[in-house]
This record gives sequence, C-alpha cells and structure tokens, in this order.
Amino acid sequence: MTDIEPEDGAEELQCSAKGCRADAVWALRWNNPKIHTPERRKIWLACDEHRQSLSAFLDRRDFLKDVVPVAERDEPADG
Repeated sequence: MTDIEPEDGAEELQCSAKGCRADAVWALRWNNPKIHTPERRKIWLACDEHRQSLSAFLDRRDFLKDVVPVAERDEPADG
C-alpha cells in the first residue's frame, strides 16, 4: 500500500486490493505472529467492495485483528 500526498497536503488512501484504485474506507489491522510482536499492527486498506475478500484472506491465516474505519486506522485497539 502506498500513501500518495497531493499538492494540497491531504492524503489519498487507496484500497490495497490488487489493481483497485478506489478510495479506502476500511483499515484492516493485522499481525503475523510468526514474525511480529503481539502488539504490532500492519494495515491493509480496503474499499467497500474489497473489505470482505481482504478480510477473509487475512482471517484464514489467523492474521486479522480488527477492521475499523480508515480515519481510525492509527487509534489503539479496544480491549
């Protein structure tokens, strides 16, 4: 996932699905326990169309920790 910063300084966050250029709506926060410490969170971004497929991919591997609106991606997880 690449963040692009336009000239006006605002972030344009795009879906992480291959070939998708839609605006991100969701942040899928995940962790691979074989290589990351328990508190570490990686983030994939998703549009509404790809939220389910990207979540399912991570969930099948037991990597998915939570899904939050993209505006809350850097906030601590509840718990």
